[in-house]
Amino acid sequence: MTGPAEAWDAVFFDLDGTLADTAPDLGGALNRVRIEEGCAALELDVLRRVTSQGVRGLLRVGFGIAPGDPTYAPLAARVLARYSESLCVGTRLFGGVAELLADIESSGMRWGVVTNKAARFTIPVMNGLDLLYRAASVVSGDSAPEPKPAAAPLLLACAIAGANPSRCLYIGDDLRDVQAGRACGMTTVAVRYGYHGDGPPIEDWGADHLVDQPLQIAQLLGIEGARMRS
Repeated sequence: MTGPAEAWDAVFFDLDGTLADTAPDLGGALNRVRIEEGCAALELDVLRRVTSQGVRGLLRVGFGIAPGDPTYAPLAARVLARYSESLCVGTRLFGGVAELLADIESSGMRWGVVTNKAARFTIPVMNGLDLLYRAASVVSGDSAPEPKPAAAPLLLACAIAGANPSRCLYIGDDLRDVQAGRACGMTTVAVRYGYHGDGPPIEDWGADHLVDQPLQIAQLLGIEGARMRS
């Protein structure tokens, strides 16, 4: 389903790797812990691809450990502590996202964020990007009974925004974003510019649409240049 703005109630975005490039701050937190442990810092490009997987992905690449390893919990706590010290220092909106949000707002459509990031990180990041009070809903990983790929977070976002899931778009850079969107009947968009991780190829996720840049999302919504016409 694509079409004019009137066909849509709201647009929801994943945060890390879709709306914003948070890898510099998340990767920086992992590297600070590596240095404390006597290890060399890793290149950001190595860490960027797992940033959407949060601390789990970072610790797998940075220390070769997974949940259940006896060192996992203490290292995860340290990485998150370092991250909390620099939540929105190097984090930036991806190129074209600011213009996309402006077009969405100019069209009269609502937008929001649904992320698996904990609220104690999500809210400061959204605030640091000057987006918190522009969003119709901000749902974090601990806002609903289950995180993505469950449908619950997206259904909660719709309830807060007063939107019908079947008239909403969900945009993400991870397979679980597509799974969550499909689970609640949303139209799904997978972004090639995101982090993607090391799972199945993006073409195999089953998204309704694949885009290379945010401008293409505006085209899907039928709102390209809406801010120029307002």
